[in-house]
Amino acid sequence: MNTQASAPKVMKETKNKIRVDFERTDFWTRFRLKYLSLKFLTTVVWVIFRFVLLVGISYVILSPLISKIFCSFMGKEDFVDVTVKYIAKYPTLDTYKALIVEAKYFTAVFNTACLSLFCALVQTFICCVVAYGFAKFKFKFNNLLFFLVIFTMVVPHETLQLSMFMKFRYFDILGLFKLLGGGVFENFAVTNFTSINLLNTYWPLAILSLGGLGFKNGLYIYMLRQFFRGVPDELEESAYLDGSGVFRTFIQIILPLSVPMLITVFLFSFSWQWTDMFYIDLFFTKSSITMMPDIVMIPRSLNTSYAGQSMFEAAITNTSSLLIIAPLVIMYLFCQRYLIGGIERSGIVG
Repeated sequence: MNTQASAPKVMKETKNKIRVDFERTDFWTRFRLKYLSLKFLTTVVWVIFRFVLLVGISYVILSPLISKIFCSFMGKEDFVDVTVKYIAKYPTLDTYKALIVEAKYFTAVFNTACLSLFCALVQTFICCVVAYGFAKFKFKFNNLLFFLVIFTMVVPHETLQLSMFMKFRYFDILGLFKLLGGGVFENFAVTNFTSINLLNTYWPLAILSLGGLGFKNGLYIYMLRQFFRGVPDELEESAYLDGSGVFRTFIQIILPLSVPMLITVFLFSFSWQWTDMFYIDLFFTKSSITMMPDIVMIPRSLNTSYAGQSMFEAAITNTSSLLIIAPLVIMYLFCQRYLIGGIERSGIVG
C-alpha cells in the first residue's frame, strides 16, 4: 500500500531533479541536447513538409477562384494586354453593374432564396422523420427499403428526366382527374379536364420535397440515420415510461438533440438547391420566373465584339458564377461551426 502510494511521488521528484540538472548546465550544452537531436530534426522536417503540402493544396484549390475574382474587375482593354496577369490596368465595375441590372440579379436572389428556403426546410423535416424511422424502429423490409433509399443516390438524374417532366406536365393524382373528367367537371363547363400542368411553378419541387424525393434526399436520410443510431435508446425508453408518445418524444427529446445535424442537412439542401440547374431547367421552361441560372448571360450593354471577345465573355460568365455563390459564402461564414460539427456526427467521415 505504501509502495503504491509513494511511486508517483518518486517519479515526480525524479523528473524535477532531471529538470534542475538540465537547467544548471551551460547554454550551448542545453542547445545541443534540445535542438541538435534526431527527434527535433524529424519534427522540423515533418512540420515543413506539412506546411508546404498545405500551401500547395490551397494554391491549387484557390488559384482558379482568385483568378476569377481579379478578372471580374478588369476592363475590356486588359484582356488584350499581354502585360496584365492579375492586377487590372483599367479596373471597372461595369461587369457587375450590367449583370445586376440586366440579369435582374436581386430578383433572381429573392426567387431562388424563397424556393431554396422552402425546399430546405421541408426536406430537412421529412428526411429527419424518415431517418428516425429507419434508425429506431424495426419493421418488415426495413433493410430493403433503406437499400432503395441508398439506390436513389446512385441513379443518375438524367435517367428520370423524361418521366418527371411528363408526370408534372400532365399531373394527375392516381388517375383521379381522368376519372372525374367529363363527369363532375361538366357542371362547370369544363371538358377534357384530365390533368394539370404544373410546369413553370414551384409545385414540382415542392411535391418532390414533401415526398422525400428531392435533390440529394437519399444522402440526407443516410446522414440522419447514422446520427440517430448513435442516440442512446435509454432516452426514449425513459420518455415512454413517463407516458410520452412516439411523436412527443421525437419532437421534445430527439429534435433538440439533433440541432447541429439538422443545421448541416439544411445547409446542404439549401446550397444544392441554390446552385441547382437540372431541376430548374427541367421544370421552368419559360423565363417568367427569374432564377439563379438565368443570370449567366452576356449583357447587351457590354460590347464584346473585339479582339478579346472570347476571354471577355469567359470573364463575364465567371463573374456571374461569383455573384451566384456570394450569398452561400456569406452564409457559410456564419454557419461553418454547425456544418463541421454536423458532419463529424453524421458518420460519413473517418
